[in-house]
Amino acid sequence: MAGKILIIGACGQIGTELTLKLRDLYGNEKVVASDIREGNEDLMSSGPFEIADATDSSLIESIIDKHEVSEVYLMAAMLSATAEKAPMKAWNLNMDSLFHILNFAKDKKIEKVFWPSSIAVFGPTTPKDDTPQTTIMEPSTVYGISKQTGERWCEYFHDKYGVDVRSLRYPGIISYKTLPGGGTTDYAIEIFHEALKNKAYTSFLAENTGLPMMYMDDAIKATVDIMEAPAEKIKVRSSYNLSALSFTPKILAEAIQKEIPEFKIAYEPDFRQKIADSWPSSIDDSEARKDWQWEHDFDLQSLVKEMLNGVSEQLKTTK
Repeated sequence: MAGKILIIGACGQIGTELTLKLRDLYGNEKVVASDIREGNEDLMSSGPFEIADATDSSLIESIIDKHEVSEVYLMAAMLSATAEKAPMKAWNLNMDSLFHILNFAKDKKIEKVFWPSSIAVFGPTTPKDDTPQTTIMEPSTVYGISKQTGERWCEYFHDKYGVDVRSLRYPGIISYKTLPGGGTTDYAIEIFHEALKNKAYTSFLAENTGLPMMYMDDAIKATVDIMEAPAEKIKVRSSYNLSALSFTPKILAEAIQKEIPEFKIAYEPDFRQKIADSWPSSIDDSEARKDWQWEHDFDLQSLVKEMLNGVSEQLKTTK
């Protein structure tokens, strides 16, 4: 890697842990974090940080020049549930930020780009089970529309201008280290906090709503792996399907009850149920596994144990 890495949106759920992992791998000074606000203490104290609005092209360009950046991870986005409340604001953030970075890569200011897509690119007409890499995509949310459009632009910039852009369609990401950011899969994080604090949780999704999920460590691993793979191994330049687990709120609750037998769950679906119903229940990611040897490490019970241990430690320190 010639220059430094810039992570835009470094204070978000994935961005925080990705920044720390990349600093661990490449050295603190080689990884510049940026966001519109400051992040947690670990992120702020471990390496360089710049306050930046992801839609401010000239400011982002000045940070790239100042730090001699060669790779950009564009993690800034407005997520599914939040975006439905502010559609145009979400569209502008999600699309303008991507165009700036793709154009910097086209103009050879940077060498490599990571941009996350999502299972939100799929819609109610997509096959729900084992959703294939290439299939019908008619997203019904602002977030999904922006991600599907972004995928098309990534592929276009690669085919037309040779931009080395790489992307993953993240499923729901589960972590205890950073609070969720307004996504439809947030129940799968909230449930652990409530299980430990109150021994009960009311899910905003119905009990049999199956969705693809992944422990954060696996999501970070996939992100690092795809960026470290030789360019010729990356056959898909829109975005790769990525999968590890699929479960429903009921299945997750039963896995928690193996560790906390008295835990109870109730169901009161809200507006997020309609979003979840439009998404796949399981994903076929065989192309990622074949092209750059993707493998996940965490199954459901190991995820549950990690989350309960992590949240439990957090609750002790906040008392």
